[in-house]
Amino acid sequence: MKDCQDNKDRCDSRPVAVIAGGGPAGLTAAYELAVDGGLSPVVFEESDKIGGISRTEIYKGNRIDIGGHRFFSKSDRVMAWWNRVMPLEADPEKTDRAMMRRRRVSRIYYLRRFFDYPVRMSLQTIRNLGLSKTFRAGLSYLKSTLVKRPEVSLEDFYINRFGKRLYSMFFEDYTEKVWGKHPSALGAEWGAQRVKGLSLSGVIKDMISSKLNRKDGRKVETSLIEEFIYPKFGPGQLWECVAEEIKGKGGAVRMESRVSKVHVEGNRVVAVTVESPDGRRDRVECDVFLSSMPLKDLVASIDGIDVPDEVRRAAASLPYRDFITVGLLVDKLKLRNETAIPSYKDRIPDTWIYVQERDVRLGRVQVFNNWSPYMVADYEGKMWIGLEYFCAEGDEMWEMPDKDFIRMAVSELEKIGIIDREDVEDAVRIRVRKAYPAYYGSYSELPAIRAFLDRIENLYCIGRNGQHRYNNMDHSMLTAMAAVDAILSGNPAVDKSPVWNVNTEDDYHEARN
Repeated sequence: MKDCQDNKDRCDSRPVAVIAGGGPAGLTAAYELAVDGGLSPVVFEESDKIGGISRTEIYKGNRIDIGGHRFFSKSDRVMAWWNRVMPLEADPEKTDRAMMRRRRVSRIYYLRRFFDYPVRMSLQTIRNLGLSKTFRAGLSYLKSTLVKRPEVSLEDFYINRFGKRLYSMFFEDYTEKVWGKHPSALGAEWGAQRVKGLSLSGVIKDMISSKLNRKDGRKVETSLIEEFIYPKFGPGQLWECVAEEIKGKGGAVRMESRVSKVHVEGNRVVAVTVESPDGRRDRVECDVFLSSMPLKDLVASIDGIDVPDEVRRAAASLPYRDFITVGLLVDKLKLRNETAIPSYKDRIPDTWIYVQERDVRLGRVQVFNNWSPYMVADYEGKMWIGLEYFCAEGDEMWEMPDKDFIRMAVSELEKIGIIDREDVEDAVRIRVRKAYPAYYGSYSELPAIRAFLDRIENLYCIGRNGQHRYNNMDHSMLTAMAAVDAILSGNPAVDKSPVWNVNTEDDYHEARN
């Protein structure tokens, strides 16, 4: 195969698996195939950076974790996989290729005060809200346990689990910031997938178990974990190591290479057309095709067979939310550590903060010093934070010039009392397309899109965008592992439900960004 110059003999002698996308799903699939050795994996990544949304951006020696990625999974297979690629080290100073153990601290910033995330009925919460608001929230929650709403919308889902008042305080506005739509206009499926096990009763049970030292990490909701592992230099470091291992085992990873056509004959993918930035087009033959590209792009690229009009229309209309982050280097934060958790120089211990304030568009704040001290060029002297905004490509925020956007972000952070403007030393703005597959619009027609794609025997849809599902990193990896299992079974045309059903099990819970 002419596109495997670095490993020509091995690529020519083995069946070829083409993989669209160099994010966690695509790289996991390529790694698994390369380790097995039965197929030659070739990854085509459209951008010039490895890791997809799990990449690490670098600005003047400071590192940005796009979106925030805790390395925690209830899957033994995923945890062992991470440890194999990048072992946990007690002393990360000894090696650069290391995982570190980190304490999870996430809180809500509301009414210019900190609340636990998820919300706990603690003394601190009562003090922050006041007795009157707390009492009314308690009555509202009790009502929700007695009178359940039909779960038509995400609003119904939250109210059934937290009561209307807590929903209004801690979910309503933030959800609208993230998705650009009121929770009443979003399907309950989002909650069923992302916060399926989380409720106020679950939070209370977790608090009691914690006090009695009976917490089982496998039974606790993912949102309630207190510890996770993390690569020394951010998530992108792990995926860069994976890419190197793929190459070392005879696979290939091609950057700035976009899969623009998927050629299908009968019910099989036979080749793809790959475009480079200079406009060059190469046809690459393949025996298996794994796609983590957005479903709307995959359906639009299919060539050689008729795509039903309803499938083409539904795929083209699938909605996404885009994402902007501002890396901000400051001398100090105005916030002080008032928790019992020790932190460096009395800095706040949070990895990220959910901003629930109604008077700003800011969604979250990441504190990169607390993800890893190696993320910050001057860990002792500076604070390196990320300000996260959710938007739609082409809207006002997306089109705003970098200087204007940074000025707005700094003003918002100052407005809510987190920084003083004069303490800002430097800033950078980064935009991310199709960061979050959305659960509205033609999302309800996803089963028809899936049914059409599943008829193509050697096509596997994997990952967050590949399945249009708001998966976390470990779930995206598991979709890739399930696909590789099917391919290596010797019967790649078997039922693909195990690939699609990752993160739909009742006992696998998640609630995060």
